[in-house]
Amino acid sequence: MQTMIPITISRVNQFDAARLDVEMSAMLKEQLVKVFSLMKPGLLFQYEPELDAFLEFLIWRFSIWVDKPTPGNALMNLRYRDERAAPIAGKEVRTGLEGPGLSVSQKILYCISTVGGQYLLSRLQSFSAFRRWGDSEQRPLARRAWGLVQHAEGLYRAVSFFNLLSFLYGGRYKTLVERILKARLVYGSPNMNRAVSFEYMNRQLVWNEFSEMLLLLLPLLNSSSVKKFLLPFSKDKSASSSGDEANCPICVSSPSIPFVALPCQHRYCYYCLRTRSAATSSYRCERCNEVVVAIQRHGSS
Repeated sequence: MQTMIPITISRVNQFDAARLDVEMSAMLKEQLVKVFSLMKPGLLFQYEPELDAFLEFLIWRFSIWVDKPTPGNALMNLRYRDERAAPIAGKEVRTGLEGPGLSVSQKILYCISTVGGQYLLSRLQSFSAFRRWGDSEQRPLARRAWGLVQHAEGLYRAVSFFNLLSFLYGGRYKTLVERILKARLVYGSPNMNRAVSFEYMNRQLVWNEFSEMLLLLLPLLNSSSVKKFLLPFSKDKSASSSGDEANCPICVSSPSIPFVALPCQHRYCYYCLRTRSAATSSYRCERCNEVVVAIQRHGSS
């Protein structure tokens, strides 16, 4: 008796492929929304289910319908195989990955169940929420329809959960649609390795740690001290040292309420001098670098 060759497909690859397909749809949707960004605000919001269904249909049309893998499956070296016509052990079978792709009926049913099913569910949920079927005490038919929708959704989630457990155990059919249609994901090429690159993740981790360190250290730094430290390296230090004595050395403008630093008698704005001296107990004058012990209004004795 001939038996089917047992093969094991990485569950991680299958989950990653599904995630990549979701990200691809999100990227296409983002670009399409930008096209209509100059039109009436909220125009696409009411047609969001139709937009999602249109993008999913395009992905299906140019991948599964023409016997090509979806973008996520292509990156993970996966393809759909008709498990009903899977190869059995024999002379013509070498790796167990051989076998035809999906039939026409499987492709059409896949499109109807995924694209059409998600669209109908989204529209039904939005319509029932807008009509307030769940709050309709005086309309028993709407209330009953709402209950049926909730029970059907709960049943679908329960069956999907058991399908997930079966997938984690056996590695076949990650969704109910794949299990019903007998559409199994297998490797497209038996000799391709799964390449894992941590370059971008390492770069992101380094930048995250660096930004957290800056957020921790910046509040502890004194801006005036840093400015004085960098002043000798400034190209414009001659201009700053020979600046106008009538201007405030901090904001470089004419003081509206002039105050002087004691004992050096250099003139500042009251706000600039007061905030700097209050922030640092041993604040030094910006012009002569002498410790400011007190401040006094300009012209007062």
